[in-house]
Amino acid sequence: MTRAAAFFDLDKTIIAKSSTLAFGRPFFQGGLINRRTVLKTAYAQFVFSLAGADAQQMERLRAQITAMCTGWDVATVHEIVRETLHEIVDPLVYAEAADLIEEHRAAGREIVIVSSSGAEMVEPIGEMLGADRVVATRMVTEDGRYTGEIEYYAYAENKAAAMAEVAAEGGYDLADCYAYSDSVTDLPMLQAVGHPTAVNPDRGLRKAALRHGWPVLQFERPVSMRSRFSVPPAPVVTGAAAMGVGAAVVGLAWYARHRTARSALPPGGAPGPLSGRRRRRGA
Repeated sequence: MTRAAAFFDLDKTIIAKSSTLAFGRPFFQGGLINRRTVLKTAYAQFVFSLAGADAQQMERLRAQITAMCTGWDVATVHEIVRETLHEIVDPLVYAEAADLIEEHRAAGREIVIVSSSGAEMVEPIGEMLGADRVVATRMVTEDGRYTGEIEYYAYAENKAAAMAEVAAEGGYDLADCYAYSDSVTDLPMLQAVGHPTAVNPDRGLRKAALRHGWPVLQFERPVSMRSRFSVPPAPVVTGAAAMGVGAAVVGLAWYARHRTARSALPPGGAPGPLSGRRRRRGA
């Protein structure tokens, strides 16, 4: 059997909403954000479900959110996410995505989630799905608090670079691998593999898929994760450091992933996505 992997984007590819925006209310209840911010995230979630945003909007929101989360206690963020994960995210997984994950796993392929959303959300969701590896955005922390600086941004070309690193470490050829995403910003991710597929594509990705002759899938049936993944979740190999950006960046992935030119990458010199602590199966 040829060793290979199936790389999945998360928001609107595996789950029906933005993983970061979905936690607005728990963050409010935990004292991290105020009621006005809750309303903003609810509106952003609605817009995310219908369309997307351009690079200029993404950059503006990224600056606002990193400023907002500066000083947040990392342990509190992790606790809120862990306590509310099943309630918030469990009903959102697409049945069609669950089927695909099961098919790839049965074929002996690694399941890798590569998401612009933050590690605090993506890693627990990866565990729920039984993913083998996770690559996600992460933020700098100091003395147990977020500094407001992004350490690694899992976006556009950075995703493709992360996939190349995962493939080299796993000992397989990207030409034998599969990739799934909904956003035109993930063209580098899809072009990196031999078997790309557009899922619930935005307008830009739909045009690109048609131009390249890629398959296009429409996922429409959210179903409970626990109803589909009955086995206990296994630890995942994470592409994030011990502390990430996830809960801090409410709405970051919303802007980072849709209808944009790929001009939003942070300045060079960011560490690689696999430079953080790793947890292997059975470890």
